[in-house]
Amino acid sequence: MTRRHLFAALALIGITLCAPMTFAATPSVEIIAMPHPPVISALQPLRAWLTAQKIRVSEIDAESDAGVKRLASVGLSGHIPVVILINGHYRHRRADGSPVALTHFPNIPNAPAMARGEWVIKDVQALLRPVATSR
Repeated sequence: MTRRHLFAALALIGITLCAPMTFAATPSVEIIAMPHPPVISALQPLRAWLTAQKIRVSEIDAESDAGVKRLASVGLSGHIPVVILINGHYRHRRADGSPVALTHFPNIPNAPAMARGEWVIKDVQALLRPVATSR
């Protein structure tokens, strides 16, 4: 085996070993939301934080055909103004073990009372913080 073959083999092994760690550390974040001013305003702090952390986000209009299909694919339907999917799931566990569903408006003062979920922006940040701090 020549030195060139040895270096090529070592590089291939290195890429093979490091690639799964890189992809595992990058979360998939989807925001499925209605494009209405109250929703846009409520999600602005989250969107700003995600941008600052350089976390890639895909956004889907919840009222579009694609949005309705994506909501159905995770078992949701009806009038849901906001759904945040992290790695394809909207149901998660907080650090204290309590469940949190990232649906409806975040629980903030300006959100419509009847449409407030039980989550806050800090819940999403806590779920993504291990990835955000490793960047």
